[in-house]
Amino acid sequence: MSHKRIPKRKAAIAVGGVVALGAAVILLPNANASQDGASDGVAAAPKTLKAGDASDLATRLSGMLGDAYAGAWYDGEDKRLVVNVVRGEGDLALKARSAGAEVREVDNSMAELEAGAGTLKTEASIPGTSWAVDPRTNKILVTADSTVTGDKWDQLESTVENLGSGMATLKKSAGTFRTFASGGDAIFAGGARCSLGFNVTAGDGSPAILTAGHCAAAGDEWSDQQGGEPIATVDQALFPGAGDFALLTYNDPATEAPSEVNVGGQTVPIVQAAEATVGQQVFRMGSTTGLADGQVLGLNATVNYPEGTVTGLIQTNVCAEPGDSGGSLFTQDGLAIGLTSGGSGDCTVGGETFFQPVTTALEAVGATLGDGGAGAGDQAGGQEQGAGQEAGDGQAGAGDQAGAGDQEGAEDQAGGQDAGAGQDGVGQDGVGGQDAQDRTGTGSGRHSGQDSGLTRTH
Repeated sequence: MSHKRIPKRKAAIAVGGVVALGAAVILLPNANASQDGASDGVAAAPKTLKAGDASDLATRLSGMLGDAYAGAWYDGEDKRLVVNVVRGEGDLALKARSAGAEVREVDNSMAELEAGAGTLKTEASIPGTSWAVDPRTNKILVTADSTVTGDKWDQLESTVENLGSGMATLKKSAGTFRTFASGGDAIFAGGARCSLGFNVTAGDGSPAILTAGHCAAAGDEWSDQQGGEPIATVDQALFPGAGDFALLTYNDPATEAPSEVNVGGQTVPIVQAAEATVGQQVFRMGSTTGLADGQVLGLNATVNYPEGTVTGLIQTNVCAEPGDSGGSLFTQDGLAIGLTSGGSGDCTVGGETFFQPVTTALEAVGATLGDGGAGAGDQAGGQEQGAGQEAGDGQAGAGDQAGAGDQEGAEDQAGGQDAGAGQDGVGQDGVGGQDAQDRTGTGSGRHSGQDSGLTRTH
């Protein structure tokens, strides 16, 4: 487990192995979705931006444009920020272009889209449904899983139609929305399994774990081995409601919690928490399925799980399966983005997966990513890895993911029950005794064991 003490030399090697990471990772092609009725104005070429810088620019433009702002997304292929401006706001559109963004004029304002989402919450909060604003289409993307049939489907379809033409799109998912209790390094409470997401520092300065809130339903005491001695205790948790997150404090205050994600064969240092941006490429690490990647599809998503409604989530097309809940969502350059909550589908057929934003969870529980004394400062021979630095969203410093590669027996559960927050059918974990590194795939996506870069598995 990566919460245990790590020699400085090993940490330095881990960081060195990630130097080649950025150049070796192949970025996914981002969707250049056309917008209904949208048109691009003629202007100087937009700035070339990294995803994190694009997120910062989007935040600034949101404040500057006010009611004319209608969302933004990151074009990873051309490395530019695309900002939606309500049609007819020419002066503000010019300001956005001058700031370095590509501008698209759209018909639906953010206020109108949020009002539509409010109507869906009032009239169609049906288990098995979700919705989020999709800035690439300037519409609300409404999804229904396979359980939404008959009268429920008719109710949802009617509600979407009543929002008006051009306000929302409705699609059907083949899977079933459920929590994916599990994640990076496996952690256990009784027969239930979840995942350590990121190591953090609690408000009192003690080392702690940030993971999914629905995992806390399985028990208060958590171990790094099934049936083993507890290593952490639930301090705070929220699920369902305005999030899906929990803070577990380590029982041993001397526990070192390095700021990294172990992806099997290499580690990714986590430098800070950051907000997600639509279109951004992200990686997910889970103790069931290993490393997978994809794109952010929507923000502030609402998901109606069987246990209740959860709001404020990140919607992605990154696959996940039972055993992956609580695991880390991060970027190749070390930004902590989210915690695996749930979704539909699996890593064979794909599907939608939702994540709790790390920034929101940190603020709610009063924790920070890294403190410079829990392993973050020991990396690279003592070089600081950003612990205590302010992220663009106001969150602090370096974080950590307990990587699947250092399981140390956590895989011996041989089908241990998954903490499915009370759901039937979510519980069985399909990993058995398989080594975490072998779980990163058997085809072209499998790790070679060389620190040559992240390799997507699904």
